This record gives sequence, structure tokens and C-alpha cells, in this order.
Amino acid sequence: MTETALGLPALGTGRLFASAGPGLAAHEAAYGPPRTGWTREALLAELEASGLAGRGGAGFPAWRKLSSLGARRAVVVANGAEGEPLSRKDAALLTGAPHLVLDGLLTAAEALNASQLFVYAPAASLAGVAAALAERRDGRRVSLVESPGTFVSGEASAVVSALETGVALPRDSAARLTTAGYRGLPTLVHNVETLAQLALVARYGADWFRTAGTDDDPGTRLVSVSGDVPAPHVAEVPGGTPLRDILLGAGADPGSLAAVLVGGFHGAWVPAKALGRRATAAGLADYGARPGAGVLVALAAGRCGLAAAAPIARYLADSSARQCGPCTFGLPAMAAVLERIAAGERSPWLAAEAERLAGLVTGRGACHHPDATAGFVRSTLTVFRQEVRAHLDGHCTGAEGWRP
Repeated sequence: MTETALGLPALGTGRLFASAGPGLAAHEAAYGPPRTGWTREALLAELEASGLAGRGGAGFPAWRKLSSLGARRAVVVANGAEGEPLSRKDAALLTGAPHLVLDGLLTAAEALNASQLFVYAPAASLAGVAAALAERRDGRRVSLVESPGTFVSGEASAVVSALETGVALPRDSAARLTTAGYRGLPTLVHNVETLAQLALVARYGADWFRTAGTDDDPGTRLVSVSGDVPAPHVAEVPGGTPLRDILLGAGADPGSLAAVLVGGFHGAWVPAKALGRRATAAGLADYGARPGAGVLVALAAGRCGLAAAAPIARYLADSSARQCGPCTFGLPAMAAVLERIAAGERSPWLAAEAERLAGLVTGRGACHHPDATAGFVRSTLTVFRQEVRAHLDGHCTGAEGWRP
């Protein structure tokens, strides 16, 4: 491992997978020993200086989430549920770099004087974590909980519900988890990549962390690239990398694409003309997109955008928790309208009806799922506006359908 002039590791943009293997010896050879003795104030200051944002979807500043926990003994959860069907990054981390995730989990726990620690993930990912814990002296502190294979299983309140009851359903509650989460205790739920990045900040400091990425998107981030690309894979890229460059890394020709779905099924479409935009919330704001959980799905030119979007809308409708009216009635109705447009039904009012239903469900659900689904449908209607008009006129601009 080479070092910088400051004696810090020159990991470049391969920071999260620098270890030669998942074992503890390889991990320590790559990263050295973790820094211990963290207080809440010291870790908060380092995280705030680093600019680390959450890697689970919302992009909430890591320091701010930690700072909102009260003085009582906290619970810390590493969330690797990855309910998003096209995301692979969390599984890659828990399989290939479990000790880095555990370092982040234990660092946060030390700073918060946490009473209980959990890793919540699918069974396939937990196997590697269990092996990693067996190698560590502090491994007995961490409990492993299997997450179900449902879309909403990774929503933060659903995570807490699963830990308490075994059923991963979002909570309809105004109380913040950081105030009253697992069994009423202040609970910090962080995506596993966020904790892995936190481990790097804690080891090497905020200044080192900022040597990759941009001022507004420092560090690196993992991206799951799939769809119409020659080499679907999980890539680690510097923050602020343009979409075009990420796609080139997957062997895709950006000039051969019609659009890219950014952020997964809860994301938004970005048209080909905008692929030079940086993969940041600011860079993609015009399209209502954000990096989210780090999912890019390429759609080739000549494919029908509506044929791509309608099955996703149906999947999201079928994946709801059925705990509120917007999910139970609104999402299926919205998906049905989009399906009718995709099928070529010549009813001119269908696009307006889809917009109306999206407005009805937004802001009225028990969790974020209805809002995000409505956002996806609105993005589809906007980015594929010409295709919508063509379908309502009885023909399709795409040569063939598409499935993720």
C-alpha cells in the first residue's frame, strides 16, 4: 500500500475494496488499525468536516443524523437490506469488505455509547458478516438479523419494525427514530456503505476523505450499473462523476442511449442529452433525480420508454405495505393508467389522469413509498413526453420493448 506525504494511504478511487480479501488480516493489511476512543463530539466534528452524505437513498448528512440522537444509550443499525431490485452495492460490500462496515458500525457505537448493535441484511450477505465477526474480539456485540426480500424492507422504520417484530413494515408515526426507535430507544439506522465510508473518515480524517470527489460531493460512492450496458457491475467512482463517465466504465456508448434511470425504481429518468451532468443532487435537479442508492439503469435508443416504465410502476404498486389509502388504492390505479398508455390505448385523457393520481397520493402516505412512486411516474411522463403522445395517437416510437 503506497502512502501520501502525510503518511495516509493513497487508496485513490478504490477505497472501499482496497483489501485483498474479506478476512481480518487482509483488511488490516490494507487499512491499518482503526482509531479508537471516539467521543460523540469528536466524531460529529470529523463527519461534518468530511461532508459525508448518506449512501442509502435520501443523501442526508451523516453528521446531522448522528447529532439528532439524544443522550440515552442508543441503538445502531447497519442497514444492508437493499430492497431495490437493481442495487448490488450493499451485497458487494458485505461480501467483499465486511470488516470495513463493522469498523464503521463499531465506531458509531463507541461515540454514542450504544447499548445494542445490529447488522440487518439478506441471508446471503449475512454469511460473510458472520465469518467476519468470528474473527474479531468485539464481534459478540453485534447481532445479525435477516431482512426479507421485499422492496420496503430497507425503509428505516421498516428496519426497526423488523428488528422488533420480525415483520418489515414501515411505521405510520410522527416520532423520529433518532428519538424513539427500537424499543423506544434512540436509534441510528445507516446504510452499510455510509458506515464503510464513516470508517474511512474515522481512520484517516476529513481532509483525506475530501481528496476524492468534489467540494459538494466529497469522497467516493458505489454505483450499480445495469440495463442496456455490455458489462453490468458495481463501480466505485469519485463523487461528482458525470453520468457519461460512469456509463463508459460499464462499456456503454452514451450516444447509443435514450435515457438513464437514476436512483433505481424510486428514482427519475435523465434523458440522453443530459448525460454530461454530474451524478449529484445539484447536477440532476432539473430532472428531479439524485444519486440515491447509487443505481443507474441504461435504456438504449430505439427502446420504448413506456414499455420500460410500466412494469416498474406495477412492481412498485404491488410492493406497497398496504397500510394506507394512497398505497392500497392510489398506486395500483396509477400503474394501471401507465400500463394503458404503454399498451397504446387511444384515450387522450390518460396522461392527465396519471398526473392527477400522482398528485393525489403525494404527501398522504404512511411512508415515502407513495411519494417516490408518484415521482417516478411523473418523471416517465415528462422525459418520455413524445412517446406518450405517440402512444395516445396509436403508435410507438420505439422499435422494441425493454425489461430491467
